[in-house]
Amino acid sequence: MSYKKRKRRKGPPPGSTEPVRVRTPRERDGEMFGIIIQMLGFDRVRVRCEDGNIRIGRIPGRMKKRVWMRVGDTVLLVPWDFQTDEKCDIVYRYRGNELDWLEKRGLLKVF
Repeated sequence: MSYKKRKRRKGPPPGSTEPVRVRTPRERDGEMFGIIIQMLGFDRVRVRCEDGNIRIGRIPGRMKKRVWMRVGDTVLLVPWDFQTDEKCDIVYRYRGNELDWLEKRGLLKVF
């Protein structure tokens, strides 16, 4: 008796342009949206946050080589416990289709 192996498809079903899962900010963790306004070098960026502050964001090592960031990218960030108004950690970078989904749902406010 021979069995056929089924091929497993990766990704969303064909024809759907909407992403399946999008990471949203967790309010209890203090996460918020931000836009990169300047690359500072040495894994640091200047970010305009949704609360109106401009902070220096740190790109962690796990994202440094895997996720390339540029000026104008929308990111998810967490302010530090100390120096809250000055520094933050970058947690996630949104792609184009994820930004469209957030805007359609009304979660992404223009700031």
